[in-house]
Amino acid sequence: MSEATAGATAPKAVEGPLNFIDDRLGSTTFFKRNMKKVFPDHWSFMLGEIALYSFIILLLTGTFLTLWFKPSMNEVIYNGSYTHLKGVQMSEAYASTLHISFDVRGGLLMRQIHHWAAILFMASILAHMLRVFFTGAYRKPRELNYLIGITMFILGMLEGLFGYSLPDDLLSGTGLRITQGVLEAIPLVGTYGYMFLFGGEFPGQDIVPRLYMLHILLIPGLILGLVTAHMMIMWVQKHTAMPVKNQTEQQVYGYPFYPVFMAKTGAYFLFTFGVIALLGAFAQINPIWLFGPYDPGAISAGSQPDWYMGVLEGALRIMPNWEVSAWGHTVSFNVLIPATVPLGIVFGGAMAWPFVEQWVTGDKRHHHVNTRPRNAPIRTATGVAAVTFYGLLWLAGANDVLADKFDLSLYATTWFFRVTFFVGPFLAFIITKRICLGLQRKDADVVGHGVESGVILMSPEGKFSERHEPARDEERAVLLSKENTRPEAPQRDANGIPAAKGPLGHLRSRLNRAWTFDDIPVEEHEHGEHAEIEGGKQSHEISH
Repeated sequence: MSEATAGATAPKAVEGPLNFIDDRLGSTTFFKRNMKKVFPDHWSFMLGEIALYSFIILLLTGTFLTLWFKPSMNEVIYNGSYTHLKGVQMSEAYASTLHISFDVRGGLLMRQIHHWAAILFMASILAHMLRVFFTGAYRKPRELNYLIGITMFILGMLEGLFGYSLPDDLLSGTGLRITQGVLEAIPLVGTYGYMFLFGGEFPGQDIVPRLYMLHILLIPGLILGLVTAHMMIMWVQKHTAMPVKNQTEQQVYGYPFYPVFMAKTGAYFLFTFGVIALLGAFAQINPIWLFGPYDPGAISAGSQPDWYMGVLEGALRIMPNWEVSAWGHTVSFNVLIPATVPLGIVFGGAMAWPFVEQWVTGDKRHHHVNTRPRNAPIRTATGVAAVTFYGLLWLAGANDVLADKFDLSLYATTWFFRVTFFVGPFLAFIITKRICLGLQRKDADVVGHGVESGVILMSPEGKFSERHEPARDEERAVLLSKENTRPEAPQRDANGIPAAKGPLGHLRSRLNRAWTFDDIPVEEHEHGEHAEIEGGKQSHEISH
């Protein structure tokens, strides 16, 4: 795949530094070539950049916080600036977090920036993954980068859970209690696993130091490695492009890395940092001094985890009580299933989707131009069904808050989510698919008959119809970017007889037919500009 560039030489502003580096490393060709690298331009491409900038801010603020945080569960008597907790017995972890918040200059601001950056990091990764999924940017040859993105989101969930558990306050301790219950629900090895993590009976003395090591070393290192791999693969494979005029699978149009992209990405970093700093300064988040130190015998009403863990909270809340005892062992399905099945469906399905789609459609080509979501109804409908599935579980995590704020029965809200958990994704799939097909018909109509001009014509017979005009070239190029799918022809042997494909082959044929059955062709037609004048669907006729 080639790139369209404005010139064949490096900008003068970088020619000197490149020559300096070349004299010592002999790498001028590499740097000059990559300084001119083209990046397609679209607002949705910034979602991934926001995730990168948030991660950088997380690393910087996290480094600041490690200078004062004490990852210890040894009991101390608090004697700091926050008078409401003076004389209260608490862990060193909680006391040091209070010290950062009230006694270290800029400490509370850094804590809040760190937390808001984590929230934005997870939100931007999720939005970026949804953009990649709905536009088909995961297709060959980018399946590996797509899997890296999902893995980063999963690691981000663990990193966030471990991070907000470190202060050892009442809210985070409640989350750790749920984590302990989930680990203990794993058959056969659950008890050993939880005892290993906590260093003994809950809460023990080792959990905060162990989570601290995972939070500041192991998981950030893994995420940093995945981010590096993600960027390197993207750089080599080149960024996907949105369908626009003159954009093809062989030619990429966009702006050069230097100076345009560097200037824009620098500005976006400062903008992202500014937004997070404003949130840290004016929007309070995780005020641990209001919750108090963790007490295993206490819990607060309306406790909610960070948004990205809400799906697990919701699954636990709506799951009916279901335990099975056999041979002296009890399996708590009411904990095990919510903790593993919902996210297993979402993430497992997302990871398998590129390969399932490739198998069903037989499309093994390289793709560098994205697809409009409406042009892939099955994919888009499946994605919206998954979002509905995830969103309902997320809302279910606040069933007590919803019941309180809207004066509803807690049992009614729980049963509402139990029913919609199954019905909602099914309805979302059907409705989304019909919307996509309707939008395809509209696109086919614009290509075939043009757009309404507002000019009314009268025929010799006295009938009136509205004249249609051809769509603009830019709009027409976008509409015609749709690949019109066709059902795959049945495989035949040397004698021309349909070959037996076995159960998997028959399943693939049925899925392929379902994938292509309702497809609406969007094609240019001869004399298309005159078809609209003759009446038909595009004419609103009025007889004298």
